[in-house]
Amino acid sequence: MQRVVIDIQKCKGCGLCIDVCPKNILQFSNSFNEAGYNYVECIDDRSCIVCKSCAIVCPDLVFTLNRPAKQGAVNG
Repeated sequence: MQRVVIDIQKCKGCGLCIDVCPKNILQFSNSFNEAGYNYVECIDDRSCIVCKSCAIVCPDLVFTLNRPAKQGAVNG
């Protein structure tokens, strides 16, 4: 499961999340969303520590963060 999920259609490319990410894994994409904004993408999902800094500062609520499952955990 991805740790960082970004709704690129809602992202307006403000870059606040890029500035606060302690792992520096967020950057502007080379592409644009349907609204014409240069959206943010995660370049190294495995390095995300799920600190939620990006989600806290995002004015457009584009982030969904998922904690990785613990090794040996049983789903059910």
